Amino acid sequence: MTQTPRPARIAIVTVSDRASRGEYEDKGGPGAEAWLRATVTTPMQIGRTIIPDGRDSVAATLRMLCDQGTDLILITGGTGPAPRDQTPEAMADVMEKELPGFGEEMRRASLRGVPTAILSRQTAGIRGATLMITIPGKPSAIATCLDAVFAAVPYCLDLIGAGFIDTDPARIKAFRPKA
Repeated sequence: MTQTPRPARIAIVTVSDRASRGEYEDKGGPGAEAWLRATVTTPMQIGRTIIPDGRDSVAATLRMLCDQGTDLILITGGTGPAPRDQTPEAMADVMEKELPGFGEEMRRASLRGVPTAILSRQTAGIRGATLMITIPGKPSAIATCLDAVFAAVPYCLDLIGAGFIDTDPARIKAFRPKA
């Protein structure tokens, strides 16, 4: 008898001083959630939170989510060159392994339409059984980036012992090597 995998636990963290103060509408969190709901076909639990910019606040939130057993964390915001953009530094404080190919591919995909995408410092990394990926805050840019890398996410989650997810192959065909 095959056991049904538990629903994947996914967190979407919006990093923005203005959105955390209610001065700006968060579009990144809802955009990332809409993309996931349109793409992932297996059961999942999605939680969203908005936190201020800054290395300490981001690192503390990521540590807490990883330690609570979150399988996948999408972090939107804080990856540019502005002084308060410290999401990559916070990830470096938390992650055990960096996966630089994610950032490379997201920038490559984004550069096809936006010359300033080269300023993005997106990355991905693993802490325990959690995969963390930084993404842009604009919904169209979120789609561009996740479309570029998400085929590798389900297998990465398998490899680190995280929750199982699968995708709608009409949108993104999850790649898993044949046994």
